[in-house]
Amino acid sequence: MTALAQTFGISWRCRHTWWRASYNTLWCLLGCAIGDLGTILFFQMTGIPWPVWAIMSLAIMNGLLTSIALETVILARQMPLPLALKTALGMSLISMIGMELAMNVTDVALTGGAVLTWWVVPVMLAAGFITPLPYNYWRLKALGKACH
Repeated sequence: MTALAQTFGISWRCRHTWWRASYNTLWCLLGCAIGDLGTILFFQMTGIPWPVWAIMSLAIMNGLLTSIALETVILARQMPLPLALKTALGMSLISMIGMELAMNVTDVALTGGAVLTWWVVPVMLAAGFITPLPYNYWRLKALGKACH
């Protein structure tokens, strides 16, 4: 066993688990990106003079809400709506918060503010995908729990 596997007690070489974690992370990214990017775009288009930290905080909250809403809609096709909402609310907030922070820090670091450009959005999405992926893999492998 490698030092990393001994530390966390799992194998990090399972392709099936990486695929499943990636699939789950992409759904989370879609939900988070809708609210997050939509909020930044709204402020960019309207020119409302909020501080960058306030726009990013609102973008993170909206990203979390739209991710939970998307997951609730998806799960409601498989179970009653109250149970779908409860399940969506029980998703890993650690994963979603990490994703949101990575996207917004990337935006500010590359553009100097809450600014969406044609080149920064793919970089933001890549950062938002990569950041929670190892955690989502670990949750699946060690705990048998998916974030979605």
